[in-house]
Amino acid sequence: MTAEKKEGYVTIERVNGIASIEFFHPQSNSLPGKLLDALAKAIHAEGLNTATKVMILRSSGEKIFCAGASFDELLAITSEEQGLAFFSGFANVLNAMREAPKCIIARIHGKCVGGGVGLAAAADYAIAVEGADIKLSELAVGIGPFVIGPAVERKLGLSAFSQLTIDATMWRSADWALRKGLFAELHTDLAGMDQSVKRLATTLSNTSPEAMREVKNILWKGTENWNTLLKERAAISGRLILSDASKSFLAKFHTPKTPTA
Repeated sequence: MTAEKKEGYVTIERVNGIASIEFFHPQSNSLPGKLLDALAKAIHAEGLNTATKVMILRSSGEKIFCAGASFDELLAITSEEQGLAFFSGFANVLNAMREAPKCIIARIHGKCVGGGVGLAAAADYAIAVEGADIKLSELAVGIGPFVIGPAVERKLGLSAFSQLTIDATMWRSADWALRKGLFAELHTDLAGMDQSVKRLATTLSNTSPEAMREVKNILWKGTENWNTLLKERAAISGRLILSDASKSFLAKFHTPKTPTA
C-alpha cells in the first residue's frame, strides 16, 4: 500500500465546470484531522473557483461512504483543547459546505456512520444506492452527534434525528433515510446512481451561478450562527471524549501498531 493510501487523501477532479471532490481513508473512509482539514479547504476553494459551477462529494472504495471520526485519533486525544481542535474539523467541513455558493451533490455509495451522516445531510442533494444504511453511533461512544446535529436535524427533522441519536447502535435502512429526506434519490445499483449524479451535475453546471447562489441562500436561511454554534458543539464533544466511558469504548477497536525494525 502506498503512503498516500495509508494516510488517506482528498483529491479534486475538474471537468466542464464540475468539481469532483473525493476522499479516502483505509479505515472505512474514516476522517482523521488531516483529512477533515483537507476536505474543508477543498470545498472552500472550489466555492471560490469561478470555473467550478457545481461540486460532487464522493469517497473511494466499495462498501462504506464514511465511517465518521477516526477512532485512533479520538483515542489519542488527551485534553479538551485537543478535543476541540479535532471536532472543529467537522465543524469546518460542514460550514464550508453550507457557505459554498454552489450546489453540492453527495454520491452516497455505501453506509454512513456518525460524521458520514453529517456529510450527507450538509450536501444540497444526496443521491444514494440501496445498502447505504445509516447510523449515528456517537452516544454509544460516550459523546453525542453534537457538531453534525444541526445539519442532520435540519434535513431529517427533530423526530428522526432523535431516533438516530438515542438508538445509537441501530442501523436505519437507506429506504428509511430516503423517506425521512436525507437522501433525495435512492437507486438499485451503482450504475443508476452514477447516471443520476452525472445528469444532475451536468444540468447544474449549465445553470446561472447567480441563481444558484440565491437558491442556496434561501435553502440555508437560519443557519447564519453555525460558525459559532458548531464550535460550541465541538467543545462539548471535546470534553466528553476524555471520559473513562469513551476511552474504554474506543480501546476495544484500537489496533496497536507493530513496531518496525
